[in-house]
Amino acid sequence: MHADAFDRYYHAESPLHRLDPRVKVFLTVAFILSNALLSDGVWAAFGLAWLLILFANRFSGLGVEFSFKRSFIALPFALAAVSAIFIPAGQPLAEWTIGPIQLVPTDFGLMRFASILLRSWLSVQAGILLVAVTQFPDMIHAFEHLRVPAILTTIIAFLYRYLFVLTDEVMRLLRARESRSAALPGLKSGGSLFWRARVAGNMAGQLFLRSYERSDRIYNAMLARGYQGQMRTLRSHTMTRRDWLILSLGLFALIFLQLLARL
Repeated sequence: MHADAFDRYYHAESPLHRLDPRVKVFLTVAFILSNALLSDGVWAAFGLAWLLILFANRFSGLGVEFSFKRSFIALPFALAAVSAIFIPAGQPLAEWTIGPIQLVPTDFGLMRFASILLRSWLSVQAGILLVAVTQFPDMIHAFEHLRVPAILTTIIAFLYRYLFVLTDEVMRLLRARESRSAALPGLKSGGSLFWRARVAGNMAGQLFLRSYERSDRIYNAMLARGYQGQMRTLRSHTMTRRDWLILSLGLFALIFLQLLARL
């Protein structure tokens, strides 16, 4: 399995693709932080934030609905905040009794839950668009330029580069298990649940040992090639006048968004 299988970058010739990665990373983080600072129930501000996402999608050349269609996969995780519906503040909307538990949803709790859902949904769309228009090495170097701790960027870079190696090891273990688990037609292969758990535990242990040995070999090969603790790149990242203009316009839009929410 190649590393590209984990890459969600979409090649295109668009103003957003040509933008300096530092600008894209900074504006995405600022957008997510801006969403977190929005108060509950400021629907006009949430709508304007979504318009900013649609505007960015339009200039990415990937389609206005690009991040919208891919963002719903993250919505189930936002449902973890469903307990906010039952906050005691506000006017009760109903009363549900489940055994000894009495649940009372309120209008304030429903508004808070909807606001959390919208914040998460908009932030996920921003992250999806960033990954789609920025190659992973450029993103790592953008983090370095923005003074993210080097140890953190290095760990992320290695995790991305060698995730496909770990996947290959898993596939080899699965093929080995299947080749040793033949069964007669109509009969189920394998043993009891305890036997399956023991086999899965053994496979996890073998995967850890193989990954550890592989990482040691890779590190020694990197040292032999002059690795000094920093990722090198042949791409020169230089901020142009257009990059500064887009950065200024993006920050102005986010400041306007915050002012609108407070008005």
